[in-house]
Amino acid sequence: MLIPVLLSGGVGSRLWPVSRELYPKQFLPLAGPDSMLQDTVARLAELEPVSPPVVVCNQEHRFLVAEQLRASGVEGATILLEPVGRNTAPAVAAAALLSQAGLEEGADPLLLVLPADHVIHRPEVFAEAVARGMAAAREGALVSFGVVPDSPHTGYGYLRSGSELAEGVHQLEEFVEKPDLETARSYLDQGSYLWNSGMFLFSARSYLDELERLQPDMLASCRQALAEAGRDLDFVRLGEEAFAACPADSIDYAVMEHTRKGVVLPLDCGWSDVGSWSALWQVGNRDARDNVAVGDVVLEEVSGSYVRADSRLVAAVGVRDLVVVETSDAVLVADRERVQEVRAIVDRLRREQRDEITAHTRVYRPWGSYESLIAMERFQVKRIVVNPGQRLSLQMHHHRAEHWIVVRGTALVTCDDREFLLAEDESTYIPLGRRHRLTNPGVIPLEMIEVQTGSYLGEDDIVRFDDLYGRDSNST
Repeated sequence: MLIPVLLSGGVGSRLWPVSRELYPKQFLPLAGPDSMLQDTVARLAELEPVSPPVVVCNQEHRFLVAEQLRASGVEGATILLEPVGRNTAPAVAAAALLSQAGLEEGADPLLLVLPADHVIHRPEVFAEAVARGMAAAREGALVSFGVVPDSPHTGYGYLRSGSELAEGVHQLEEFVEKPDLETARSYLDQGSYLWNSGMFLFSARSYLDELERLQPDMLASCRQALAEAGRDLDFVRLGEEAFAACPADSIDYAVMEHTRKGVVLPLDCGWSDVGSWSALWQVGNRDARDNVAVGDVVLEEVSGSYVRADSRLVAAVGVRDLVVVETSDAVLVADRERVQEVRAIVDRLRREQRDEITAHTRVYRPWGSYESLIAMERFQVKRIVVNPGQRLSLQMHHHRAEHWIVVRGTALVTCDDREFLLAEDESTYIPLGRRHRLTNPGVIPLEMIEVQTGSYLGEDDIVRFDDLYGRDSNST
């Protein structure tokens, strides 16, 4: 049995302003029409037979994961929720323990650990490599996939491969930290160094046995967190107290750098971790002047640049080797060779408690989305989209009243003891303090304009009485 474990807990800060904490890069269509998570799921079709995946994510992203899996036609997936981030080693440990639950004694599934935010241009080559690695994993090896480098990259860690043990499978000699440029060039010349892709293949028992030998406290915390886990809709929630007490570490540092069972499988499949805007320029469709243009973009005498427009026209003249990224509330301009430093901008915005690092003006909820169109003192205008068959919680506000205008579809409105339908071009008023709910009973998305008025318009002014998605008054 091969179980994909998809790690979907990152925030992709180096791809700000498009990637944000509440809507990070794995949920975005950065390298094609589908999100990176959906592209990762699609690659699993090359690996048949394969079990439904285990997706590890944090609680804030749970509905995004569920909706994107549903849109991809994935059935039977397990969504494992981390109450706090503890890096990849505990995440994989929890997934390994969960994979063993309910199986016959002695059963030992193979786990294919994949970050949910990578690009692979030749998935058939990746599938062939996985098939070769499965034989070694069944024999107890911990398999790392090392990408054959095509440049002296300083942004990746490296693996040093040794003698060939079987077809395409080599002894793993050493993990190496991100090198400087001169060292990276020497690695490329030697030919035995591979980029560390962060993808792994091993049996659940082999990984857990090594974790128990190397990090017993980590494994004990994960066992306790799973023992205290609860099920909520399609989600498995790890016990918060036990998981919070777990040591935080990556699978590389906690296990792979110290194991005696490590092997590496060279992989040449058009891989990128899309860790920066320059990486998206590398994997994008470049024009005759080496530009990648996404959205409504007009370029004159521009070369070697990545220009992205999400909400309006972006024009550039006479520049080279730049990254220009526009969203509805932020614009990034950077030298293409210095985009790794975008993280410094994000750190500064975090210190200043700026909302632009957390969410876009369009915010996704399990029932649909809302978008702030204008926000002023004592009033705010939003565009609300409710998906077919979905409904908001039964709620009340202490500080604001709301005016609802339907512009598309049909709304079923609950206001205290009244329940009534609104068609297109019809409206209603929800006074402050009234219990109310909005439902889309139709088969097309419901689009509305909401005008809020009051002394305080924050999203935390919500008292929930009933919620289809199990949220309380303090959750999103």
